[in-house]
Amino acid sequence: MPEAPVSVTDALALIVGEADGLDSRVQGDTAAAIDLVERAGRVFVHGAGRSGLALRMTAMRLMHLGLDVHVVGEVTTPAIHEGDLLLVASGSGTTGSIVQAARTATEVGASVLAVSTTDDSPLAELATVTLVIPAATKTDRSGSASGQYAGSRFEQALVLLGDALFHALWTRSGHSADDLWPSHANLE
Repeated sequence: MPEAPVSVTDALALIVGEADGLDSRVQGDTAAAIDLVERAGRVFVHGAGRSGLALRMTAMRLMHLGLDVHVVGEVTTPAIHEGDLLLVASGSGTTGSIVQAARTATEVGASVLAVSTTDDSPLAELATVTLVIPAATKTDRSGSASGQYAGSRFEQALVLLGDALFHALWTRSGHSADDLWPSHANLE
């Protein structure tokens, strides 16, 4: 628990401060991550809890680019196959369902793009590319990696990283915002 009550303004300052400089602190081959998405036949996203919610936002943006995107666990999600990409997030890199999904993906010949707080985990061992976000895992309550509760910093950074991935892919596509909007406007 914080030492003293803080205002919403103070809390926002903490959150924005922890997000500042994320661009230079993400570790891993971001160019290779972009290439995995561009080469994928289909993109599947999977995360547990708030990480899963953050990845759903990324899935929607990738869909706006015209990619064939699916959220693992939805009733209409097909089976993953060779040539597909599984985009997964787990702060610890040990979440059982996420590691198992990555294992299944690699077994069928799909690529795995993992986002975590560590590159030393069962998930990272299975991943084709791992991007590491410097943040606390949800079980780290020491306050040393973040002043926020549980994995909040990781999940917030995951949203920002997903939007950055989308933005990089969008600018590479050469499409305008108007090009992306008409085909999806009736669905939203």
